[in-house]
Amino acid sequence: MVGAAAAVLSSRRAAALAGVIVTLVAWAAGAGVLPGLPEWPGVLVISVLVMPLTLTVPWLALPLSSTRGALPLAACFAVLAVLLHLAGLGALFNVTKLLALTLVGYVFMQVFEALSWVVLVALIIPWVDALSVWHGPTRYVVSHQPSLFERISIAFRLPGQEGSANVGPPDILFFALFLAAARRFGLRVGWTWLSMVGLLALTLILTTEFDVAGLPALPAIALGFLLPNVDLIWRAWRERGLEVRSG
Repeated sequence: MVGAAAAVLSSRRAAALAGVIVTLVAWAAGAGVLPGLPEWPGVLVISVLVMPLTLTVPWLALPLSSTRGALPLAACFAVLAVLLHLAGLGALFNVTKLLALTLVGYVFMQVFEALSWVVLVALIIPWVDALSVWHGPTRYVVSHQPSLFERISIAFRLPGQEGSANVGPPDILFFALFLAAARRFGLRVGWTWLSMVGLLALTLILTTEFDVAGLPALPAIALGFLLPNVDLIWRAWRERGLEVRSG
């Protein structure tokens, strides 16, 4: 299965993905022994370096978003993540969760037959996420079950500390979904990735500035998808009512 996936990726892309994964594992394993930084330099390291590097994984794996192998691969990585967690291999567990959630996002994207479906989701999920973070299940899990949140979320380790900045599983899933949608429906893939990453980094900075436990991340991801493609989406709506289907 992994060999088949590698065949879908170009040799350059596969090598880059492998390099990023090794770097992320090394960072997660060794960040705690690095010299500690004050709060703001640490946040900037996460925002400018660690988070963008982590989110290159969905970018580099993007050719897998249109393959039938995405679902079995997602299942394989999910099982592997559980085994790694049970084995106490936290750094490998974190990156394997990232791969599994990315592939799940790709699988969901394959269900969307038209651009209108994706745009509708992008308009709805920020409100659902905000409600969940401030008054719903996410707030409960973060406040009352922090160990559960740490297990299911993706961690961005802070240098010189045991703590981390975290994003929830839906954030990675929808990041991958919207990136795959940009590719599938002929939108601006590069600008979409950059916009989503930039707004996520801004969300982390705002969380630190206002000293809150957490802010919803899906508004940044949804807006990051919509903003760089608004003219293309508008044109599709004018011409075909957004019923732009992949070939």
